[in-house]
Amino acid sequence: MTPTKLLVPTYRHMLRTLSGLIDKAERQLPSQAEAMLAERLATDMLPLAAQIRFAAFLAQEAVFRLRGERVPDWLHAVAAEGRNSMSASGTIAEAKARIDDALSFLADVTDDALDAGAHLSIAIELPDGMTFDMTGEEYVRDWALPQFYFHIVTAYAILRSHGVEIGKAEYVPHIFAYLRPGSMVEA
Repeated sequence: MTPTKLLVPTYRHMLRTLSGLIDKAERQLPSQAEAMLAERLATDMLPLAAQIRFAAFLAQEAVFRLRGERVPDWLHAVAAEGRNSMSASGTIAEAKARIDDALSFLADVTDDALDAGAHLSIAIELPDGMTFDMTGEEYVRDWALPQFYFHIVTAYAILRSHGVEIGKAEYVPHIFAYLRPGSMVEA
């Protein structure tokens, strides 16, 4: 499987999932949904607002890195919003706009746009000064996907722990496209 065929559909599925989870929070707990953006799982973790922004950032960052391009300032601003979310968590509309922006961006990625990046040298420089050096292939496997999923599942866990009624079916709704007809188990 090529980097493009692995990452782009994965990012699109899971960003749509994240948007759907936020929609459920708004429908189920309308008076609490906005405040949930400031919620977190533990005191040393970032809140829901950050998880959403980092997921949107990571999905787009990978495209630039694997095309051998500099990550643009406008995208670094999305990550900065995530890092600053403890003091400014924003609104549900803003969070969903970040997801929509990422989905629109990914819609323009061509079928093989990231594939040549598997052999690039990629350096991930974190704000705290740590730097990770890896190949594009290692980046996809060991950074791009795990980091992205971490933020998606953390957002899911925050919503679930604060009363949003969601389960595995809401986490992977795209899987039902593969369900064999007649094999759905009724609860």
